[in-house]
Amino acid sequence: MLNIQFEDNGPSQLCLASCSDLRKNEYTLIKDRPCKIVDISTSKPDGYGHVYVKLVAIDIFTGDRLEDLLPSTRTMGIPNVIYTEYILGNIDDDYLCLLLSDGGQKENVKPPKGDLGDKMVKEFNEGKRLTVTVVSAMDEEVVVACREDKEN
Repeated sequence: MLNIQFEDNGPSQLCLASCSDLRKNEYTLIKDRPCKIVDISTSKPDGYGHVYVKLVAIDIFTGDRLEDLLPSTRTMGIPNVIYTEYILGNIDDDYLCLLLSDGGQKENVKPPKGDLGDKMVKEFNEGKRLTVTVVSAMDEEVVVACREDKEN
């Protein structure tokens, strides 16, 4: 069972866990960046009995590959990662207008770059009603998916 402790860091909560408790497809902090673990391996004990954990992870916001080699007893931060869906209200060059379920608007998320951003603009301009998925952690947010919402 994962032994975690919660630490209140303002609006974002951060869990703490031993490095040896982490598993593939879980989230952790590497170099102060929220990442999803894609590979994890442990070494045999060295001459002093120390076991090391090698983490390979992908930054959930930039897609960068990060690696770290840590003692298995090291306490690691686990970010509170939240996926939220919104209806897309409008797109401009700087920010998206996302509609909240209570009727309000969220206007502080930047449009995605690359293929996802191009697809979103094209389908929005075609008049399609779009649902976007936003991932947030550690006071950062980014759009990770977009799909047509068939409900009207």
